Amino acid sequence: MDIISKNLAETTIKMLGDRWKIKIIECLMDGTKRFGELRKELGDITQKVLTSNLRMLEENGILVRKVYAEIPPRVDYTLTTIGYNLKPVIDSMVAWAEEYREMLINEFKDIDLKQKINSLNPIA
Repeated sequence: MDIISKNLAETTIKMLGDRWKIKIIECLMDGTKRFGELRKELGDITQKVLTSNLRMLEENGILVRKVYAEIPPRVDYTLTTIGYNLKPVIDSMVAWAEEYREMLINEFKDIDLKQKINSLNPIA
């Protein structure tokens, strides 16, 4: 891998580097959501962490924040085209994780099987 490719891969990691950013993007793949909807869907995220991640994603052009002049204030979050373009990246990460999990399961099965065989055969 050349230096330019490494730097571009690093950009992707920085952009999606923590679990909350990816989860927020996944939530917004279904369409526009309000802050409360995102927080409810994400579960154990704090308001501070959600706010911080939404700001970072907005600054990086991944989503847009629309504030409505109402009382109480209403704020919607929607992915930009750039944000929607992350779908294949996230899908490929999920596919890789599924393959990785299967390989680990198979590897541990093989280890368990070898250990069982070895325990039955004292010479081995």
